[in-house]
Amino acid sequence: MAEPRPRAKRTVHCGRVEKAERITPHMVRVVLGGEGLAAFGTSGPTDSYVKLLFAPPGVDYPEPLDVEAIRAERPREEWPIQRTYTVRAWDPTARLLTIDFVVHGDSGVAGPWAADARPGDLLRFVGPGGAYAPGTDADWHLLAGDEAALPAIAASIELLPAGRTAHAFIEVADAAEEQPLPTEADLRVHWLHRGSRPVGAALVEAVKALEFPAGRVQAFVHGEANAVKELRSYLRVERAIAREDLSISGYWRLGRNEDAWQSSKAEWNRRVEEEEAARLGSTV
Repeated sequence: MAEPRPRAKRTVHCGRVEKAERITPHMVRVVLGGEGLAAFGTSGPTDSYVKLLFAPPGVDYPEPLDVEAIRAERPREEWPIQRTYTVRAWDPTARLLTIDFVVHGDSGVAGPWAADARPGDLLRFVGPGGAYAPGTDADWHLLAGDEAALPAIAASIELLPAGRTAHAFIEVADAAEEQPLPTEADLRVHWLHRGSRPVGAALVEAVKALEFPAGRVQAFVHGEANAVKELRSYLRVERAIAREDLSISGYWRLGRNEDAWQSSKAEWNRRVEEEEAARLGSTV
């Protein structure tokens, strides 16, 4: 039996907080800079993401941080806590990285850190990953998601060419969570206020009610897993959109933290694909 291949060592970047500001009641924008970003860069995807690394309470790590060594030498409860966040913006000239954090009081790990972030604070992370950017050969674009997907949607909107038709459906808590979305595209923004409704209900309803423009659509649909699952089925089966024209994934799942969601996501996706294949087969 072949020996298992060792996990490749990942570069750990270290950003210094240059600025932190609350741009809506529940979203904090943190701008990172410093020499610790010298090896960081993105190749163009507007859904680029990084995995932030937080030490569990009471745990200290030697410098430089070596994630693989910690995993090999320390008990699991001392491993870094990872949280995935979208790159809102990257300025390669100034070497400034912007990340938007959804903050809900003291819940979670990354949100409370961002709420308390001050200039000079350090944040370590690995990445980036990412694969989606608006294609130039689509006739129009559909972008849909909740607060977690808003940074990627906003980055995508900025990249759309002048005059390109686009519909953006963004579900947020209320009107106070809306923010400017500058673009040269022919953009219709549909802000959806959740209020007391379940997460994703307004989003699914609004996307299904859209009268689709003519031509080939490229769709980006990310956010809460259950809502994404319903929209994926609608777009693939009822709208017959080709898989290659879809970027669609559950960023998070209601009732689960990121650790629990990531550990079950592959099985969730497998079941979703099986259900989708069965439905597609029945429509042939």
